[in-house]
Amino acid sequence: MATKKKNGLAHRLYTGQVSYDFVGTRKRWYTVSAVLIGIALLALLVRGLNLGIEFSGGADFQAPTRVTSTTVDEVRTAVRNTNLPEMDSLSVTTIGDNTVRVQTRTLDAQTEVPQVREAIASELNINPDQVAYSLIGASWGKQITQQGLIALAVFLALVMIMIWIYFRDLKMSIAAIVALIHDLLVTVGIYALVGFTFTPATLIGLLTILGYSLYDTVVVFDKVRENVKDLRKTKRTYSVAANDAVNQVLVRSINTTVIAVLPIAALLVAGAFILGTGPLKDLGLALFVGMLAGAYSSIFIATPLLVGMKERESGMKEHRERIARREGRRRGKDREPSNSELAAAEAEVNAMQDPDSPADLRGSRDDEWDTYDGDEDGSRSEGELAGPLSRTRITTVRTSGASRSGSGSGSGSGDGDRGRTREVGESGSARRPQPRNTSRSQRKK
Repeated sequence: MATKKKNGLAHRLYTGQVSYDFVGTRKRWYTVSAVLIGIALLALLVRGLNLGIEFSGGADFQAPTRVTSTTVDEVRTAVRNTNLPEMDSLSVTTIGDNTVRVQTRTLDAQTEVPQVREAIASELNINPDQVAYSLIGASWGKQITQQGLIALAVFLALVMIMIWIYFRDLKMSIAAIVALIHDLLVTVGIYALVGFTFTPATLIGLLTILGYSLYDTVVVFDKVRENVKDLRKTKRTYSVAANDAVNQVLVRSINTTVIAVLPIAALLVAGAFILGTGPLKDLGLALFVGMLAGAYSSIFIATPLLVGMKERESGMKEHRERIARREGRRRGKDREPSNSELAAAEAEVNAMQDPDSPADLRGSRDDEWDTYDGDEDGSRSEGELAGPLSRTRITTVRTSGASRSGSGSGSGSGDGDRGRTREVGESGSARRPQPRNTSRSQRKK
């Protein structure tokens, strides 16, 4: 059982055995989000929000009755038959199975309200006094709208400050706020598309999903901060560390979202299809859409956006370029040197050991050797030439004239004690050929 758990997707994602490149493909997710936001804005411009009377003002009537399949149509027809102006846009819904609700434009309390109450009561066979009503002025609706926008602005400002203080990074605050705005636009756009009434319950739902989206984003950012600690001492770039963080919390985000969305889906179904109307439906849709958008934005929007901003910093650029140089050297070490490169290296070592060569060729050739700051483990293998011969080792083999003469007329023939070089391998450590600093007379001895 333990083996199966260790081989599960969550374990493999956390340990890096499996990794999905969310950050590297961020342009794709930006495109998806841009399309969603474009559809949302288009829906808001074309259809607009179906504002409840709490925001637009109007009259609200509620009457007790036994709701049937024809109740809504019958009450709507009865109210329209009053011949009052601008009654085509009235809304008739049911609350449970024992109440009918009628919402209209703003009505005159002395003349128009009694007519509507009488029409509803007559259709439902009840006393007009049983039809409760309330009038909401347009000015009160505007006041509610302004207060809601102010509350939203204050919430976003406080969120930005708190994230800045917690992470000590302004870029994380900006990325989190962008993700929150993304969630708001998508949710409001869905409301405009489906035509649900935008009520105070909807506003409460929007503020709730902002909190959830923020929580999910903070969890991801906290893992990013853990992964990028002492980043410059590692061989990973910021984008790689951030992408690892997203993979490590991916399963957790999916599980949390599914667990949260399931009861909200039940709430939405109950409010829309069982109870028929009321704040449950408005609250349920806002929470359902917003939580899905929040889980998406924390992974596909907030983190990639943070990476894009961080990699523009000069320090991160230098770190990335340093890693790229090391990768370039490593790729150069993995190939075999060409014959021309081997010949050039052999000629160079011969010149360094030739007593008749100029002093500048026999001197210390430290400038010709690779001076990079280390291999993967921080060590440096001596004898590795810089440039295309990064894995070529040149070893000087000194043979005496007698030994060469005894070897026949093969390739061992030479000119006295002069050194001969050959290429002997490509990997492993080798001693760097040291130039001779002794005088010519000492070398002859």
